[in-house]
Amino acid sequence: MTAVLVAVTILTAVANLFSAVLDFLRFDRILVSMTRAGVPHTWLPWLGVLKAAGAAGLLVGLAVPWAGVAAAAGLVGFFVLAIATHLRARDYALGLPASFLALAAGTLVLALVQPG
Repeated sequence: MTAVLVAVTILTAVANLFSAVLDFLRFDRILVSMTRAGVPHTWLPWLGVLKAAGAAGLLVGLAVPWAGVAAAAGLVGFFVLAIATHLRARDYALGLPASFLALAAGTLVLALVQPG
């Protein structure tokens, strides 16, 4: 396992955990973004659970590589769907979900190309 994979995995996990906490706290900017995308605010705790589970899976993946691959793939899917949801609602403020997608995709690629 390379230092780059460990660093990117930890960064991705921390970012998703932070985002999950903001969902659980119903942070105002998150509520505004969800409203623009047409996502009911009642979904926020469930979205937070998915992000937190992805973050936990990434960290477990540092010891159990297939779990990290699965978690990264799940987060990629999550953020692809998030972007699609925003686009469907004609909300083009995609900077944050695109950043999270890039982190998850980078983690996935690095985990897949690891020797061994």
